[in-house]
Amino acid sequence: MPPFRVTQSTISANVLAGLQTNLERMQGIQNRLSSGKQLNRPSDSPSGVLDAMGYRANLRRLDQYTRNADDGLGWLGTADQSLTSSLDLVRRARDLMVGAGNAGLSQESRDAMASELDSIRASLLSVANTRYGDRPIFAGTSAVTDAYTAAGAYQGDAGAVERSVGQGARVTVNLTGPEVFGPAAGGGPSIFDVLATAATDLRSGNPVQLANVTSADLSALDGWRTRIQDQLSVVGARYNRIETMRTRADDSTSTISQRLSDVEDVDLPKAVTELQMQQVAYQAALAASARVVQPSLVDFLR
Repeated sequence: MPPFRVTQSTISANVLAGLQTNLERMQGIQNRLSSGKQLNRPSDSPSGVLDAMGYRANLRRLDQYTRNADDGLGWLGTADQSLTSSLDLVRRARDLMVGAGNAGLSQESRDAMASELDSIRASLLSVANTRYGDRPIFAGTSAVTDAYTAAGAYQGDAGAVERSVGQGARVTVNLTGPEVFGPAAGGGPSIFDVLATAATDLRSGNPVQLANVTSADLSALDGWRTRIQDQLSVVGARYNRIETMRTRADDSTSTISQRLSDVEDVDLPKAVTELQMQQVAYQAALAASARVVQPSLVDFLR
C-alpha cells in the first residue's frame, strides 16, 4: 500500500479542524456557565433530559398536592373555628336552660332568658352559614348562597367536598349541616328547633312547658352538643391527616428538587476549571499551528 501523501493543504485543514473543535468545546463550557445549566439541549445528555423531565413532572404533581392540602386545611380550619364557636353558644344556652329551673324566677326573667335563647339561635344560624371563599362550608356541594334559611331549614345537600393530597389519598374536607346542626336523620328536630322550642316554653308560663325546658329541651340540646363535639373530633383528625400529607409533599419536593439540581445545574468550580484548561489547550494549539502552518514555498526560496 502506497504511503499517504501529506500536503500543506492537508496540514492546514487538519489544524483548522482541531482549532474549531477546541473553540466548540470552549463555547459549550461558556454556554453552561452563562446559563447555569449543564442541560441546554437534548443532545447534551439524552438520559439526563429524560431524568429531568421525570423530576419536573413529579414536582408539578407535588405542587398540586400542596395546593390541595392548603385548600383542605383552609376548609377544615374554618370548620374547626365554627364548631368551637357553636359549642360556646350551646354551653351558654344550656346554662340558661338549667337556670330556668329555679322556681323563684319571675316571668320577666324567663322572658329575658327566652330572648337570649333567640339571640343564640340567630348566632348559631350565622355560624351554620359560615363561608370559605365563596361557598358555605356546611352546604355540601350545593351551589346555594346559604346552608340554612332564616327559619332554620337546610337547603344544601349531602355531597362530600374532597381534596387529593397524595398518591391515592383523598380526604373529605367538609361537614354537611345535618351532621352538625340537623335536622336529625329520621326527621327529628334540629338544634335551631330545640332552641326555638325552649324559648317558647320559657315564655309560656305553663308549668308543664316550663318543666320541659330543663328536661326534654335540655336533653335534646345535650344530644346536639355531643354531636358537635364528635364532629369537632372528626375535623381534628382530618386536619392532622392533611397536615401530615402536606409535610410529606414538602419533604419529597425538597428531595426531588435536589435531584433535579444535580442533573440540570452546572458545577461552577468544575466548569471554570474546565474552561481554564480548555483555554490553555487552545493557546497551545494556536502556538503549535503557527509553527506548522508558517513555512511556505516563499520561505524555501529565500
